[in-house]
Amino acid sequence: MWTELVASLPGTAVFKPPASESSLTQCATILGHPLPTTLTTLLRESNGIEGNYGHGLIWSAGRIASENQFLREDAELATLYMPFAPLLFFADAGNGDLFALLARIDRHDVFVWNHEDDSRTWVASSLRQYLDWWLTGKIKV
Repeated sequence: MWTELVASLPGTAVFKPPASESSLTQCATILGHPLPTTLTTLLRESNGIEGNYGHGLIWSAGRIASENQFLREDAELATLYMPFAPLLFFADAGNGDLFALLARIDRHDVFVWNHEDDSRTWVASSLRQYLDWWLTGKIKV
């Protein structure tokens, strides 16, 4: 379903082999909470999707775990930015900005975190809409 959706959209999409159940479990363990069902379903089809210029349209389960762990635990970042714990980062815009879902709230909205001003802005109502709007150029960051 997810790979067919992304493949039908304009732009470049390079699919990775599916995520193993152990990598998804390890990701949830590192994060301290389960991944949203939509993201888990996508990762079971493709453990990461690269977009134009090799940017992370969707990160792998391993990268989701490591990036979020770093952002949540780095002491220096904690002095510069609002807390990252409410967010679950899953992709990058290629310019330092990151896309996120809400980590522990049953909402499907996607936000972009601006690394320059620490703003968190709504960009799509779902992961599916994020993929559509990002690949069709409706999301501008």
